[in-house]
Amino acid sequence: MKNTKISIVVSGDICVNVHQWQTKHQGPQGLNWQHFPQLHQDIKGGTALLLAKLVALSTGAAIHSPELQAEDKNLPPEILRSTLELGLFPVQPQADQPDSVYRITRFLGFTGPAAGPPALLPITGDDVQARLVILDDNNDGFNAREEYWPLALKTPGTSPVVIYKTNNPASSSPIWQQIEKTHLQNTIVVIYGDDLRAKGVNISQGLSWEKTALEFVWQINNNPTLAYLANARHLIVPLGLEGAVYYRNDGLAAESRLFFMTNEFEGSFIKESQGKMYGLSSCFVAGLAHSIAAGILIQEDLTKSIEEGIREGIVAAQKYYNLGFGASLPETAFPDPCIFIESENDFIYKEQIQDVPIRNSNNPKCRACWYIIKDKSSSGLSEIAYDIVKNGEKSALKFIPIARFGNLITVDRTEIEGYRSIKNLILEYISAKNITRPLSIAVFGTPGSGKSFGVTEVAATIAPGLIQKLNFNLSQLQSLADLIAAFHKVRDLVLEGKLPLVFFDEFDSAFNGSLGWLKYFLAPMQDGVFREGDSLHPLGKAIFVFAGGTSSTFTEFCGETLQDEAEYKQFFRHFQSAKGPDFVSRLRGYVNILGPNQTDEQGDHLFVIRRAMLLRSLLERKTPHLLNEHRQAQIDDGVLRALLKAPRYKHESRSMEAILEMSRLSTAKKWEQSHLPPKEQLKLHVDEEQFARHLMHDAFFSEKIEQLAMNLHQKSGYLREENDNPAASCRCPWADLREEHKASARSLAKHIPNALRKINYDVVSVNEKPAPIEFSAKELRILAEYDHKRWSLEKKEAGWKHGRLYNEQKKLHPLLIPWDILTAEVQTKIMENIKHWPEILADASFTIERLKSLCYCETQI
Repeated sequence: MKNTKISIVVSGDICVNVHQWQTKHQGPQGLNWQHFPQLHQDIKGGTALLLAKLVALSTGAAIHSPELQAEDKNLPPEILRSTLELGLFPVQPQADQPDSVYRITRFLGFTGPAAGPPALLPITGDDVQARLVILDDNNDGFNAREEYWPLALKTPGTSPVVIYKTNNPASSSPIWQQIEKTHLQNTIVVIYGDDLRAKGVNISQGLSWEKTALEFVWQINNNPTLAYLANARHLIVPLGLEGAVYYRNDGLAAESRLFFMTNEFEGSFIKESQGKMYGLSSCFVAGLAHSIAAGILIQEDLTKSIEEGIREGIVAAQKYYNLGFGASLPETAFPDPCIFIESENDFIYKEQIQDVPIRNSNNPKCRACWYIIKDKSSSGLSEIAYDIVKNGEKSALKFIPIARFGNLITVDRTEIEGYRSIKNLILEYISAKNITRPLSIAVFGTPGSGKSFGVTEVAATIAPGLIQKLNFNLSQLQSLADLIAAFHKVRDLVLEGKLPLVFFDEFDSAFNGSLGWLKYFLAPMQDGVFREGDSLHPLGKAIFVFAGGTSSTFTEFCGETLQDEAEYKQFFRHFQSAKGPDFVSRLRGYVNILGPNQTDEQGDHLFVIRRAMLLRSLLERKTPHLLNEHRQAQIDDGVLRALLKAPRYKHESRSMEAILEMSRLSTAKKWEQSHLPPKEQLKLHVDEEQFARHLMHDAFFSEKIEQLAMNLHQKSGYLREENDNPAASCRCPWADLREEHKASARSLAKHIPNALRKINYDVVSVNEKPAPIEFSAKELRILAEYDHKRWSLEKKEAGWKHGRLYNEQKKLHPLLIPWDILTAEVQTKIMENIKHWPEILADASFTIERLKSLCYCETQI
């Protein structure tokens, strides 16, 4: 259905894409040629031609754009052509996925005009009054040829919203100078992160969302080559298909916001074996254009439209890639209209895309201590930890960046960056040809922190059939002959065609003096050989992992933690004599493993999350009978509090594991306090007195979810799930309420702290009932909009979709629409319910306080 209320002009560089693919001959194969592969060819519009089609599908608006019958085999020779080879790929990378679609196997090259620039095409029906102008600058001539620019861009007095998609921004570009002179205020620049990197802008990729975001902010603030882009009022930098940075500059101050998928990192969605697709950036822009066009019609603030549009763009680009060119060529419609239609079968919803402001600071300490998860208060982290143990990380970490490597799951930014760096090194090492020396990596952490487990899981995700693990503890070797024997075992594995993953535990232990083993690794690390008598033996390809036993971090191993200058000089003289610098120079990477203990009282707030993830893992592996049919852990709240809040575990993760093994749980249905070992045994692993105090005090917010849910129902009774009227109220007693309605109330109660953080508030437990606060009208609206998005995602993930009338059997709901489209009556009802939150929290002995910053650098005097 056409949207005639808004006129959109799309223009830019012109290119057509020539598709080639092979099939087997169908039918009898009587003739010789029928035994050979059948070659097919098709032509599709690309660049501005494809962008116009995608925008038409996403907006339903009247699109004025260049037109060309791309299917015509007699195209003018001046038209730029790109030739691509297509092949069939599984829709999803999972092996059990039977469906396949065509994607690109390889790019064969361009065919351009014999002389002069590629041809451009005029805009059919160009509209000087267009409300939205979209430009596709692929750096193929359009940016310098004013006669092909839209009238709304070059006519004085016009003020359209402009989306300027470019892959090669330049301050000297004529089209940019035109935008800067007349349309900068309403222009949205879109340039992919990889295109900035190609221009020498140093932004990391795929290590952590925090690192990439902070490096972008530093570059935009300090890199002179980006100075003109820093003046853009709106700049969007998509990061693969998984995230984006939105930079906004009102002329006085600039701020940046990160949009990201919690369970993905930049570049992770597209696997090497899944083929490629052109037009991904155009599809992102089309999703963005849908939100911008809708915002123009209701006079919505442009910033808000852009933020919603980024979510729509990420969703559209991922669906576009998944659908590819279709399962059958050339019969399948391309592009597929369902890219922009939400379905109950979708694998991604825009509500799943999280956002967070990026710290705009050049202070290295501030930048180093920024963790997305740490933007929550310490009490908020405790609630997340509680949820992890009770319900598992999948439920608890829906809104927080996580990294998964086999059985290893981590949310700590430093660990994520370290592990991903190691994974990248191993991938490059495996792919490289003619390398015979080992890849050397170091791993540091306190005893019991799980140094070998993490690297083993990372390696297992890369090449499980190729990599084979070997373990040698150097503190137990008696002589150099023992080490040579270990090298022979490594060599034997290489000769069997395996890639040894060799752990040298406690490599920094003493042998004929402190750090005495280091010098014997120098030749194997550098040259890939080891000496036995007068003979040199080649090792071949192997991965050496040096796990520290006396140093818990890399900087401690190198002496960089020493503050006293004289002490450091003495250390360094000894370090040099032990060949420490030579050893370090041969390392290609390292990772510091953080155990369940707090490493720094001011900077390390994530220890409670690490403990929770370790405890959940121990319960799943060692006492699976304590998980009910819904995978909820049956553990007493006091036991859980004590395990998470104990000041220190004397032997790190081994102590936590020991307490579980010492408890009498073999026949237990729930881990009760009575199952814990006696104090004398607890003393081996924790401070037993403090552990006992936590058993009885300092309740979690989550422990009162049921009470809060009951009070929410009694105070308001408003249910979006009510069958006959989704905007009605239900005053029936809690005991008579349907279970799905109870679950909805519990979910709302559980997410109240997250909602309050949107307006910079925290929930704090107090001893006496506090006086409830009142929210301002602005705060109420923010909370209501946040809660509606939370509820919408919850329903969609349960299989519900929008329908004009409520239908429980078909899972249709009329309120599954964006907040701005809800009626004023429904919006008011939601806000009226939220007014009760402070009173409900106060009844449960919780107060609402302004959120305190946890930034490490802000705590320094």
